[in-house]
Amino acid sequence: MRFWLLICLCAASSHASAGLFADEDARKQVQQLEARVIKLEQALAASESDKEQAIRSTLDLQMQMEALNTELRKLRGKNEEFAHDLQDAEKRQKDFYIDLDTRLRHVEAGAGGDSAAAASDRSDGARDVSADPLGENRAFDAAYTLYKNENYQSAAAAFRDFLKNYPQSVHEANVRYWMGNSYFLLKDYKNCLSSYETLVGKFQDHPRVAEAMLNIAECQLELKNKTAARKTLKQLISQFPGSDASDKAKKRLATIK
Repeated sequence: MRFWLLICLCAASSHASAGLFADEDARKQVQQLEARVIKLEQALAASESDKEQAIRSTLDLQMQMEALNTELRKLRGKNEEFAHDLQDAEKRQKDFYIDLDTRLRHVEAGAGGDSAAAASDRSDGARDVSADPLGENRAFDAAYTLYKNENYQSAAAAFRDFLKNYPQSVHEANVRYWMGNSYFLLKDYKNCLSSYETLVGKFQDHPRVAEAMLNIAECQLELKNKTAARKTLKQLISQFPGSDASDKAKKRLATIK
């Protein structure tokens, strides 16, 4: 009996020791798994943080690009204004020398008095203003000054009178454009449309044609003619690809339902 009892005790002790070792290994494995989970969570958190930072950086870059594009459009507009002013200044200077040369030739030929007499003897008694380039330039400057001062009603009238007095003026294209702008700001879309369409039809190489076509489409929309507006915008996109006006036309065309 003692022998068998001793054997049973040894067996029980062996099982107990094996159970203790098994529990210890299990705890170690659990601890290792927890450590791995913690590392994975930390790595995931770091990855999310990097992702958010990348998104913020991308958004900041996009905002900077939009700001640069806006500034570039403004600079292009100013450049066009400078080009327009330079063109007018060169034309005024040229007209001044032409007028001065003409006057000198008349004086040298002794034709000054005859010219004055001929002008006074005209049957209608009117002054031939179209032969006065200096007066022509002054009339254009006066009308344009009214426009810059936002006196659009008077500016439109001044531009209209200019075209009557100087029907063959080299300023006609610019006058048509600024007169159209004046009418547009006055919401007189019919007269605005007429002015712009004349500009586009007679001066196809003028640098303001693309802008004029864009404004023509806006006038047509205001006059409830969506079909004509779509046609004008598509023509603008085709005729001036890659231009700022073309980009605006694409965006405007997408909004017309």
